[in-house]
Amino acid sequence: MDRSYLEQLFGLQGKVAVLTGGGGVLVSAMGRALAKVGVKVAILDIALPAAERVVGEIREAGGEAIAVGCNVLDKGSLQAAADAVIVAFGQVDILVNGAGGNKKEATTAPDLAFFDLPADAVNWVFNLNFIGTLLPCQVFGKMMADKGSGVILNVSSMNAFRPLTRIPAYSAAKAAVSNFTQWLAVHINQEYSPHIRVNALAPGFYLTEQNRFLLTDAATGDLTPRGQLIIQHTPMGRFGDPEDLISTTLWLLSDGASFITGIVVPVDGGFSAFSGV
Repeated sequence: MDRSYLEQLFGLQGKVAVLTGGGGVLVSAMGRALAKVGVKVAILDIALPAAERVVGEIREAGGEAIAVGCNVLDKGSLQAAADAVIVAFGQVDILVNGAGGNKKEATTAPDLAFFDLPADAVNWVFNLNFIGTLLPCQVFGKMMADKGSGVILNVSSMNAFRPLTRIPAYSAAKAAVSNFTQWLAVHINQEYSPHIRVNALAPGFYLTEQNRFLLTDAATGDLTPRGQLIIQHTPMGRFGDPEDLISTTLWLLSDGASFITGIVVPVDGGFSAFSGV
C-alpha cells in the first residue's frame, strides 16, 4: 500500500479546525477524530465545561486542542472566539458547524397542537440551527476568504430530506442549512476563491441529548413507538454511532474531496433510500 499517496489524498496533519457545538455527542467525536490525525482543534461551545471535557480527552490522547466558550448566535462572541483561535494556533483552515438541536416546547404532542406551538420556542430552534450556522460562516468564512482557502462543513439532517412528524421547526431549520450550504458554496467560489469548499453532512438517527426524549422512554430506556418506527425504516436496523460520521467527515475535509462542493451527504444507514415498502 502506498501510504504516501493516501496521505496526499486524505492527510490533514497540521491543519487547524474550529468546531461549534463541540461539546455535544456527535461533534465531540469529530473533534477527537480530527485530533488523532494531527489536526489542531478548537472546541467551541456555549457550555464551556463541556468543551473543556472534550479538550481534556483530546490532550490525554496526545492531541492539540483548546476550549473556547462561544455563543453562535452572537457575532461578537464568535469574533472573540476567532481571535482566541488565532492567538493559539495562528490560522483557521476548517470550520465544522455542529451547534444545533431541538427542544420539547417546539415539538407537537397530544397536549401541544401545531396551532399552539409557541413562537418563541420555534424561533429558538430555527435560530440555533440556521442562524447558528450562518453567523460562524460569516466570521470564520471571512478569514478563509481573506487567505483564499479553507473548508466549511455544516451539519444538516435527515429532516432536511424528509421532514419528520412532530418537529416542524427543526425540520425547517435543517432544510435551510442544506439550502444555505449550496448557496454559500456557489457564492464563495464565484466571489472570493475557488479553493474554499462548503459541504454538509446529513446524519440519520443518532441518540443525542436533544432527541433522546423522543426516541427512548426516560423511565425504562426502552424505545418509544417513534424510536421503534425509525429502526424499522432504517435498513441497517440500528441507530447511528458517532464514529459512523468520522470517515465521511475526514473525506469531505481533505484534499481527496478537492472537486466536491455544495453537496449534502446522508450518513443514515439507508433511511433516505427506503420507501417504507
